[in-house]
Amino acid sequence: MARFFIIVMVVLIANGVMAQQIKKAASAPAADTVVKAIVDPYKAIVTAKTTTKKGLFYIHKNDDKYYFEIPDSLLGRELLLTTWLVKVPGGSPKFGGEVMNTRTISFDKGHNNKIALKVVATVNQCDSVNTISTAIRNANVDPIAVLFDVKARGMNGHSSVIEVTDLLQKENSFTIPSEEVKRNLSLGAMATDRSFVKSVAAYPINLEIKMTRTYSASGAAPKAASGRPAAAPLEAARIGGAVTLEMSTSILLMPSKPMQPRRFDARVGYFADAYYNDYSDAQQKVNTKICIVRYRLEPKPEDLERYKRGELVEPAAPIVYYVDPATPKQWRPYIIAGINDWNEAFKAAGFKNAIIGKEWPENDTTMSLEDARYKVIRYFPSEVANAYGPHISDPRSGEVLQSYVGWYHNVMKLLHDWYMIQAGPNDPRARKMKFSDSLMGTLIRFVSSHEVGHTLGLRHNMGSSSLTSVEKLRDKKWVEVHGHTNSIMDYARFNYVAQPEDSIGEAGLMPRINDYDKWAIKWGYTYIGAENDEEDRKINTKWIVDSLNANPRLWFGGEGFNHDSRCQTEDVGDDNMKANTYGIRNLKYVMNHLAEWTKEDNDLYNNQLDLYRAVAGQYLRYALHVANNVAGVYETWKTYEQIGDVYTPFPKEKQKEAIAFLNREVFTTPEWLLNNSILNKIGSPTRMGSVGTVQGRVLDVIFSDRVFSSLLRTEQRFGKKNVYTMIELLDDVKNGIWSELKKQQPISIYRRNLQKNYVNSLFENIKEAEEGSHLFYLLMGGPKMEEELPVTTGSDVGSYLALHLEKLKGEIKTALPMIKDKDSQNHLRYILERIETGLNKRFK
Repeated sequence: MARFFIIVMVVLIANGVMAQQIKKAASAPAADTVVKAIVDPYKAIVTAKTTTKKGLFYIHKNDDKYYFEIPDSLLGRELLLTTWLVKVPGGSPKFGGEVMNTRTISFDKGHNNKIALKVVATVNQCDSVNTISTAIRNANVDPIAVLFDVKARGMNGHSSVIEVTDLLQKENSFTIPSEEVKRNLSLGAMATDRSFVKSVAAYPINLEIKMTRTYSASGAAPKAASGRPAAAPLEAARIGGAVTLEMSTSILLMPSKPMQPRRFDARVGYFADAYYNDYSDAQQKVNTKICIVRYRLEPKPEDLERYKRGELVEPAAPIVYYVDPATPKQWRPYIIAGINDWNEAFKAAGFKNAIIGKEWPENDTTMSLEDARYKVIRYFPSEVANAYGPHISDPRSGEVLQSYVGWYHNVMKLLHDWYMIQAGPNDPRARKMKFSDSLMGTLIRFVSSHEVGHTLGLRHNMGSSSLTSVEKLRDKKWVEVHGHTNSIMDYARFNYVAQPEDSIGEAGLMPRINDYDKWAIKWGYTYIGAENDEEDRKINTKWIVDSLNANPRLWFGGEGFNHDSRCQTEDVGDDNMKANTYGIRNLKYVMNHLAEWTKEDNDLYNNQLDLYRAVAGQYLRYALHVANNVAGVYETWKTYEQIGDVYTPFPKEKQKEAIAFLNREVFTTPEWLLNNSILNKIGSPTRMGSVGTVQGRVLDVIFSDRVFSSLLRTEQRFGKKNVYTMIELLDDVKNGIWSELKKQQPISIYRRNLQKNYVNSLFENIKEAEEGSHLFYLLMGGPKMEEELPVTTGSDVGSYLALHLEKLKGEIKTALPMIKDKDSQNHLRYILERIETGLNKRFK
């Protein structure tokens, strides 16, 4: 009984203790609840001291740590990441505003509840109705660049917070300078102690991260790109061994549904930044589709039927450009006018008020120049004499998502010198060192239109000016109505053919948005509403064929890289020889008035020096226009619906006319450029003169492996009787440069230098033609790539040039006894020895 009592008491005591513990537990929060209350991950990151930028993603900053808070709704959405230069050191060959890297990315759920940063490949596309779409999905996976731990969940459990400090501050493939920038600035490794995030900003459709990056850099001259002159070493690198850049990385939300693309066609001048491989079950080969770059411009749904009837309607979303508030006020109306001038072109596509230029509302604190929703004409206080119109487009469709025009302050210097030199003989307003605001504003207006044209997707049309006859350029009534070039996207600056006696006014001197521009906008921006891009392409192709048949002046000539003499920069008219004869006549007029036009108080003849150089540069440009007619081939893109060949030789008589021009205007010493009353004030005679420079440059062009090779190959393709041959070229140039031999005249110092260059150039070309043998390259360490060899390797060029020099040697020997001038005799003896030595060395 006692034992039972003890057991009962123990049980009662134990139960009492347990009851007290249960009661205590009931009155206290659970252990995990305590931890959550004390260490809430989101509240630990986003505190009262946290700086938060709200936009596409939230950007949180705690001291030197950065976080992205990504809404779940944006996981998997495609984003465009772009890195560009903002500021560069003085003397840099690269400029602020230049894009370095662009790629499509996405943030998505990753392994083990992480967030994956993926690089999205947009190159392969397929409609899901095709069976092959399964193979596309199975064969392609987007690479994971970075995996982020989810530090916290926010927005009531609908967002993920990841730390991006290393992504923003450390060197990585997303924010690293491009290889071109590294090469041009001689950059080495990044100095982490002098590199940091300068600022972050978030907007509804984009994030902007600005970074200051410092790199080691040598003081040596940067390596020149192929075909370009070497850049000077940067002063910052030479003095401090380092280069500091300001860079910006933008993350932009791409449309959930891509715009209906419009397929690229080489016969209309649009940029083509978007391409993809299109797969379907019906194919027998992969169809690569290339799309043009353009804005999304569509009629409002309620206006669609009116639009189809041909009525002008306003677009659902017009293109609005704002002028940077840093722009001097006197130039803003002209820049805005240049923007709004495109409305006339958009009428051809069926839209009114399609593009609008506005001043930036300076008192509106809700707007930011970095917000991708706003397109801005950015004004840069730079000595660079330039302007440019970049854009960032959707790689899936070509839709322009972000763009601005970069406007450098010193572009006015360029405009001044161009207009004075080219139009001064015709426009009295151009005959002074400072133009009126009205004249400079008009020049700014045309540049504004040109650069905005690039942002609309239009490329340069260097062939457009060749569609206007030289005679019409001097016809006051015609040229003032029709303009001197058919496209503002051409580099046909001003009508330099017009002569003072023609009395042509501003409308006939300056470029304007013209017939080609209107047609190109109609082709690119007319809303068709096709079911797919293939149907859209068929309709647009018919438009091109019909339009060009009806009006050949709508031809797009390309950007001047194809050796088609119709498509050159800075030229006007359909005949370079005629046009540039008039151009040189105007340059002589300028030279006769240069001292008067450049006079300013306290000027140490710097104005005269600058404008003399501008005259010499324009003269060289005219000479090169003509030289490029030699060995030219017409390239006119066509489809099967159009008759005629794509490639045809430049007429023989025109090439002979080009050489006659060069013999007359260039190789015969241009005494008008040797005005000692000017030269004795602006330059020492110890320096190389402009005349020798121009003659040497032109000779290098017509005596080049490209010209010789092209002449031989056109002879082979089109027949010797139908083309200008290499032997004819050599004889025609010789008859001009060595004319003193037949006339037994003294040879001036300029002509002696030219004749030496003549012989040296031919020997250089012989060397290029003959040292391309397999044995030579084996001795030099192995065969080289095809593109590294001279194009004349293995051709008849070497033998033709050697025989030509033998012929020249005979003519010199015949003429030498009859030349009485002592300097000329010594010169010819030197040339004879140079030829004999060179040929003997060749045949040993």
